[in-house]
Parts: sequence; C-alpha cells; structure tokens
Amino acid sequence: MAGIEPALPAPAHTVDPRVAKTAADAAADTPSDGLRDTPADAPRGTALGSAPDVSAVDQLTAVQDRLAGWISDLSTLHDLTEQLARTRTLKDALHELLRAGASLVGARRGLVVLAPSDGLGPETTVGLGLGHAEIGHIETIPRRALSYARILDGLPERDPGDDARSDPLDDTRHETRGEGRTPGPRDDAPAGPCTEIAEPDIPGEKDLDPRLREVAARLGYAASYAVPLSAAPIGRTGAAVWLYDEPAEPTERQRHLVGLYRAHAAEHLARLLELHRSRQALRTLHTELLPQRLPRIPGVRLAVRHSTGPRGGGDWYDALPLPDGALGLAVGSVTGSGPSAVAAMGRLRASLRAYAVMEGEDPVAVLSDLELLLRLTEPARSATALFAFTEPPPGTVVPGGIADPFPRKLVLAGAGHCPPLILGALRTEFVETSLSAPLGMLACWEAPSVEIEPAGGETLLLYSDGLLHRTGEPMDRAFTRLHAAAVGVPPASRHDPEAVVDHIVRTMLPQGLDDPSSEEDVVLLAAHFEG
Repeated sequence: MAGIEPALPAPAHTVDPRVAKTAADAAADTPSDGLRDTPADAPRGTALGSAPDVSAVDQLTAVQDRLAGWISDLSTLHDLTEQLARTRTLKDALHELLRAGASLVGARRGLVVLAPSDGLGPETTVGLGLGHAEIGHIETIPRRALSYARILDGLPERDPGDDARSDPLDDTRHETRGEGRTPGPRDDAPAGPCTEIAEPDIPGEKDLDPRLREVAARLGYAASYAVPLSAAPIGRTGAAVWLYDEPAEPTERQRHLVGLYRAHAAEHLARLLELHRSRQALRTLHTELLPQRLPRIPGVRLAVRHSTGPRGGGDWYDALPLPDGALGLAVGSVTGSGPSAVAAMGRLRASLRAYAVMEGEDPVAVLSDLELLLRLTEPARSATALFAFTEPPPGTVVPGGIADPFPRKLVLAGAGHCPPLILGALRTEFVETSLSAPLGMLACWEAPSVEIEPAGGETLLLYSDGLLHRTGEPMDRAFTRLHAAAVGVPPASRHDPEAVVDHIVRTMLPQGLDDPSSEEDVVLLAAHFEG
C-alpha cells in the first residue's frame, strides 16, 4: 500500500531470534518492542547462525511470528486508511483521524486542531470523547504549556543538556518527557521544531505548568501524545493529541504505525482542505450574487431559505420592487454546476431584473426576452425560470390619485419550472402553470400566463426542484410530500412567512438545509399577502 514502508517494526509479542544467547536468555533480554532487525545487506543466515543454542524450530517459529505481526500491522493500516479515504468532508475526516489514531496508540480520547500554516483557514477544533466544555477547559491552559500548541507554533525542542531552567513556561520540551524513556538517536541531535511530544505522567511531572496539571486532573487524563499534521502544498495543517486515562506513552511500534497512518491522513486532509476552501469561495460568490435583503412592500411579507450545494449550483431567486407599488418574484435554475453555472446564474438574474423593470406586468414578455438573450449569448446552456408579477394591494392610490378598488391580482409565467404552491385557510393547492419548455431548449419560446387572486392571509410558495430532489424520493411523491408539509403548517404560524418556510424545510429535509451529502441547491421563497 502506498506510503507504508516494507520494514515495519515487529509487534510487541515478537521474540528476536538473532540474539547470540540461549533461548531462555534471549526470551528474557529481548526488548518488548522488537525493534532490532537484521541489516538488509547482511549475509543470508547471519542472524540465525549467530544463535547456535536456539533450535531451528524455535527460530522458524519466531520468524513466522514476526511475519504474522507485520501482516497484521499492514492489514490494520489498510483498513484504517480505507475508512479514511471514504470520508468526503473535512469534519468527517478529522473525526476519523482521531478515532483511528486512538486505536493505534491505545488512547480513549483526543482532539485535533486544524490551523493551516498559510493562514487561509478554516481553523477548528474537533474532539473525540470530549465535549465543547471540556475542550474549553483545555484551551484555558497557557498556550506555551500545551503540547499541540507548541507543535503548531513551531517551538524548538529542548536541548537535552539544558536542564537548569527554573521557569516551567520556558521549558521547551523534548520529544518525550519523564523518566524511563529508552534513549534513541534523536537524543544527541540538536534542538529543532517539535515533531512529537509525549507527556507520559502529567500528575508526576512537577515541572509542568500548574494549570495543565489542574485541568488534566479535572478532566481525568494522566498522559498525552501529540503529533503534527503536515502535507504539501499547504505545509502544516494542524496537530493531533491523544489523551490517556492513566500514565502511559505509545511504544515505538505504536509510534511507527501512527506515523505511517498520519502521513496518509495528512495528505488526505490537505486535499479535503483545498476542496473545502474552493467550495466555500464558490458558496460565497453564489450568495453575493443573490439579494442581500428582501424588499419591504406594503401588503406583502417575504421570507426565503436558500442553500448552495457543495459544487456550487445555478439555483437563484429574486424579489424586486416595481413601479407603482408592484412586486416581482422570480426563481430559476441554470443547468450545470461550478463557477461557470454560478456566473451564468448571476448574468441571468441581472438580465431578468432589467426586463422586469421595463415590462414586469407581462411575465411572458419578460421570460421571452430572457430566453432570447440566453439563446444568443449562451447557446450551450439552458435554464428554468418562473416570474410572478404582483399588483399593488387593494386601496393603493394609482397614478391619477384614484384608489384601486379591485382585488390584488398575481400574474405568473413559467419556463419548465416547478409550479408554485398557494397556502391558505381555505385552500392548499398547486398553481397550474401551463406546460412549457425550459429557456434555451426551443428556437422560439412562448407560453401563456396564469392569473390568480390571492386572498388576504394566503401565502405563495416558490421553490426550486432541489427541494424535491433532496428528499430522495420520486418527483410525484416529492410533490405529494411538499403538499402535505404545507397542509401541516400550524394555523397559528400561517400568518408568519418565516414560520411557514421553517416548517416546510424541517418537514421536507429533516437533515437540514446544509446537508454535505447532497449536491442539490435549495430555494424556498414565501410571499404572504396580508388581508
């Protein structure tokens, strides 16, 4: 498997058959971590021949045991990296990294801090077995005393010969603190940036920061092991720390395994981080191309719920005040996804606003002009749209100083878009717009308009097909579900468009608008007509 070195350290139960002692002495003196290996260029049979008192059967058994340990380690790493590769969001990957790392180092709790070194974010902290309050307690520890914070800040390791510091906060720790650590090749190396920090006995280490020991005692952990997360092209992306309930530290074999897993995990996190940033930038662009606030029109109250899919889609909405107190409402969807679809959506919405101001009282003319523009400027793209022109409320003074005595009328036309739904005390039904093709599909688009008279207290719902697709049901069942959701709006909430859209979203999408598993955009626009 990519990223896994062929020479894994032997598991803890492996007996080293290459020690030139008797079998009994070898069993007694062989290190438990089994790190010693025969050099690859040693003559064949050197290791086995150096132990003449160990029988060939014992030697073969030890080799088989070692090979079985290697295979077990490879299988474990394969399973863990495969589960990590299945994650599709940054949050899921961070949770999986913590879970897998805890199983490799033998810990029960931990946290990972995402803090990319390029400063472009996002920055977040995710816990395993730790709630927000417990993470908050840990964050009250002085930063210089936190092992993972020292890694993030790139502070140097302590010079092993410098033990005279009296201030605990000036103590830049070496890779491992505490007594009894087996010396390694790093002990004679000059101090450098922290690569990993183990605190095997937090209650027993008197030179640690008092606040660190206090928080550890309160949260019930006695040891920690922190490692960095780094991968090109970002560099350092964060740090992970696992917490032990009792004084402990990972063995050399556990460190090696978690190091191999960490290398793969850091690269996966870097890819998801770049993807997350791209999607966030696209979502921000999409949001900025939509209305920042809904207009205030006499006799009408508006509410909207909108969510952009992770790839950036072309669903849009608009509500614009028109001359003489009229109101224009529009929803639509551009085919495709990504930056090009978002840009096309912005151009289409801006064009519709211009046509609506000039001839908004005729929705068919508005959509016809929009279709011509789309066909001439973007012949490879199609779009659906629905535009509704709402007349001023009854009693509004029209030009000439005369109050309009007629009921409010609403004229709408659709181009391949979902029919609106009108909700009131006496009716909840879809408005049957005439069947028509999407914009850009025919050489000449035209469809008749539909006229309705919404009563006082009724609410008109305009929506995109993403609201239906996100249910995961066939379209006919999704329409039925939407109708049932509208019928189920409590009577006390029907006069509040905000409550209406919230109820429908909860009923249609129990997982919420911001569902990372769905690629669909969602638009739900409500216009409540006051009596």
